[in-house]
Amino acid sequence: MLDDTLLADPGALAAIDTGGVLRAAATAGAQVRSAAQAAQEAGVAGLGGHRPRALVLLRRPGASVSAAGILAALLGPGCPVPVVLADSAPGWIGPLDVVLAHTADATDAELADSVARSVRRGAEVVVSAPGDGPVASAGAGRVRLVEPRIPVPTGLDLPRALAVGLVTVSALDLLDPVLDPGLDALADELDAEAERNQPGHEPFMNPAKSLTLRLAEHTPLLWGTDPLAAAVAEHAACALATHAGIVAHASDVARAVTATGLLRALTAAAAGNDIFRDPFDDPTAAAEAPPPRLVLLATGEDDPAQITLRRTGRNWPAADLLHPVDEIARGTRHAALLRAAVLASRFDVTAAYLGLATRTIEPA
Repeated sequence: MLDDTLLADPGALAAIDTGGVLRAAATAGAQVRSAAQAAQEAGVAGLGGHRPRALVLLRRPGASVSAAGILAALLGPGCPVPVVLADSAPGWIGPLDVVLAHTADATDAELADSVARSVRRGAEVVVSAPGDGPVASAGAGRVRLVEPRIPVPTGLDLPRALAVGLVTVSALDLLDPVLDPGLDALADELDAEAERNQPGHEPFMNPAKSLTLRLAEHTPLLWGTDPLAAAVAEHAACALATHAGIVAHASDVARAVTATGLLRALTAAAAGNDIFRDPFDDPTAAAEAPPPRLVLLATGEDDPAQITLRRTGRNWPAADLLHPVDEIARGTRHAALLRAAVLASRFDVTAAYLGLATRTIEPA
């Protein structure tokens, strides 16, 4: 059960958050700045002028999966080179390819093997990983190694992974318009989001707390109205599982509507429950699944309601909509990327609030 009084008491939150999860989640902007700087020092900009045969994004456990999905969705079908998502280096990897990987686990043996194989076959390799352990050793002196500079708990390193990826694709000239090398605009937006979500703000002015209250004691259905938003939804589901122990369904909205069981559950939830039923006297209440809460995520310029209607043939008037156009106005340079990063950060903080308020996050 959610202790909603905890959300209104910053002192109590600080006392229970002995592991500093909320503080770490607020470092997203700092992670981006430090990772961008570290990537420049590691020579990632030296990839400039190199048009690869393929860009291979290695998905390793943790934030790497989210970062790869977001990067692939951001580049989209218009990318001038194929973007390949793989768990390990493909057998065809060669000197014309660029491999990008991120991990928080310095001992990831499978990634170490992939790095060694990629280097041996002459591929350009960018690795975001700790500087000690088998992963770093596998490419010592032969890869562009970007080491972390801001330590964070498990599951809160997406900003770092994403920043290294963005610097890499920018160096390869795969984004139009190009990003600034320091990723200052992205870091500034993440700092602003951290300020909005700080524990001292009441839920009505704290979007992460507000989302926490909406998702509490529900089964979240996180559906993206565009490919980039769907990738963020996948990250959000992972964050809720990692920090709050909550199982969520994440998907693209057009795929999600083929799940007829979920549609029936949404219809039943919209019809409402009997207001006279006492859940403590009802022996079946404990066996019931938490009711679904539909959250539509959007990162594009168009009206999400119109996009959803066009793609699914229906409206969802009861759905919560997360489309941060108030934070990142339409027409802003790289607006979709900035909105995606803000939404990912918001879910990280929401998951932390949920984990703390339900005592799922254990004291350090």
